[in-house]
Amino acid sequence: MHLSDSGDGAQSRKFKKKVHGLRREILRFTKDLIGIATENPPGAKYSECIEFISARLKDFGLRTRIIKISSHGDRAHRRYCLLSSYGKGKKKLYFHAHYDVVPGTDAKHFKPYIRGNKLYGRGAADMKGGLAAMVYAVRAVQLLNAELDGQICLVIVPDEETGGKAGSGHLFERGYIKKEDGIGMLMPEPTSGTIWNACRGALSLSVKIRGKPVHVVLHKDGVNAFEQMVSLSAALLKYKKTVERRKTKYAVLPGESRNSILMLGGLCQCGTNFNVVPGVCKFTIERRINPEENFARQKRRLLAIFDRFRQTGMKIDLEILQEGESAGVSPDSALARVLVRSVGDVTGQRPRFNMCPGLLEIRYYLQNGIPAYAYGPGLLAKAHNPDEFVQVERMIDCASVYGLTALRLLAGKDGS
Repeated sequence: MHLSDSGDGAQSRKFKKKVHGLRREILRFTKDLIGIATENPPGAKYSECIEFISARLKDFGLRTRIIKISSHGDRAHRRYCLLSSYGKGKKKLYFHAHYDVVPGTDAKHFKPYIRGNKLYGRGAADMKGGLAAMVYAVRAVQLLNAELDGQICLVIVPDEETGGKAGSGHLFERGYIKKEDGIGMLMPEPTSGTIWNACRGALSLSVKIRGKPVHVVLHKDGVNAFEQMVSLSAALLKYKKTVERRKTKYAVLPGESRNSILMLGGLCQCGTNFNVVPGVCKFTIERRINPEENFARQKRRLLAIFDRFRQTGMKIDLEILQEGESAGVSPDSALARVLVRSVGDVTGQRPRFNMCPGLLEIRYYLQNGIPAYAYGPGLLAKAHNPDEFVQVERMIDCASVYGLTALRLLAGKDGS
């Protein structure tokens, strides 16, 4: 089957009809995914989830490969990536999704249910609803016996919620994804109906100041870690004013800020009792870096503040909790143009391009010269929320968008 068989409009209608015929399967698959509580941290039920996805793809007759990654040398910290594909040829369009979710605050978050046109549950928006849409987009292409000049490659990874080093990072470091073959990547993040073509970088730090605890009546013999933290924080707040004057040129959603970010005290812990000089003070720093800023330079400037205080005798321990570079790509690549066209055909609306306000795994592909974009069924405002949901019709629409985009980019010799 080629796109030119019966005209592009007719082909679009035919593909959407095929996806709608899979609606019940898509919903059941998504609910089963949500029911597997892949909370990260710590990385729970990863093996169960990846085996479940692999079994479904094997039921379709697709090739699958599970890559085991032991990030800390033991089974409790083992991570799993899954690679699968449909089609033949050197050109590869990557469908990239993560299966980990942020921790739930109640067991009921992993008991999915449908109310009205919404599917509720942890990960429904971010991003098990989108993952299911991508899996069934490939299934629809397969059921239509589409001839592709290349492959749709499913890349399903863990640990996106904690930076992606043991998931996407591992795949690129070990050469499982080769830049010379990739013609593009799509991922189903909760983009609220827009296309994300850029993201901020992130540097997350845990700061520990070590003082000397003594009873309050002997306070002159102690070293007050809290007071040292106040002094250090004053310098960081001064730097914050400089950082947050910078604005990105990328478009953002209404209400979102273009400004770069430095946040103090997401987590904060100090002391042991009201009458003891605090011997330890801990707090976190969250630095979000715009695409126009040089990540390495911004990291050096932030860390230099701690070096300056160490030189005064302050004992500071730093732990990097997360880091990832910012990234951006033109909205005028071949993939972007086809994606916009497919979204328009399915939804009747032309999507806008915006910058993701957070870290995004398109960065791994863009750093390797592969155009990469995020477009998914969820709402960003509902991701990670106690009442997280995805609209059912948006899932079905996105499956059609992904499939049509793949067909158009990987059309056979008679295709357009």
